[in-house]
Amino acid sequence: MTSGTTGPDDPQRNRLLAALSKSGREELLPHLELIELTAGELLYRPGERIETVYFPLIGVISIVTDLEGPTVEVATVGDEGMVGLPVFLGVATSSERTLCQVSGRALRMDADQFRHEVAVLDGPLQQVLQRFTQAMFTQLARNAGCIRGHRTHERCARWLLMTADRMHSDRFDLTQKFLGQMLAVRRSSVSEVAGALAADGCIQYSRGTITILDRDRLEAHACSCYRVIRDTLDATLPPNTGTY
Repeated sequence: MTSGTTGPDDPQRNRLLAALSKSGREELLPHLELIELTAGELLYRPGERIETVYFPLIGVISIVTDLEGPTVEVATVGDEGMVGLPVFLGVATSSERTLCQVSGRALRMDADQFRHEVAVLDGPLQQVLQRFTQAMFTQLARNAGCIRGHRTHERCARWLLMTADRMHSDRFDLTQKFLGQMLAVRRSSVSEVAGALAADGCIQYSRGTITILDRDRLEAHACSCYRVIRDTLDATLPPNTGTY
């Protein structure tokens, strides 16, 4: 992995790109476009062709399923991976809705160019993407079990910790509406859970901004899924060691 300092727009802020050799990254750089992502921005619709893939540098992207009534989050992606995994798996369209959950920045690449680069950089890039795919399978499995087996405040604490990890900050913007969608609960339940975590000194929630005040205390509230997902990810794609 890299050492030293990485700038805010350095491709090595993304774990997938950082895991490549210098020559591998340089092969991709001419085809990567730096863009801003805003909260609520829609990236993919179900059934539509995937035209671009994204390598987040900071921010949180959510993959959600729209059921007959509620919207349920199935996975999130940050600087540890890429958005557009179906393209790598040989699928041209998205089956779920994908949107930006927490504003940030990403490197965007044309999907056809991405397919070409995967073929050209067959060895290293394939291996990195395969490791990320395995980490995503773990997240999907834990999310499926978590929503049925763990209490709302445990899932909320886990989601906040995962968001802080991806933002590299204990302060980030998050509306009650989005948090409710991620937890598959009503806004009133979000208020209750956030209020309880705030009363315990874990967080401060004011005007759509979350501030984690005591990370250890918040993790004590979180379900075991947080550590399982994080440890699996760190084992498959070690975190960057540069300072941001």
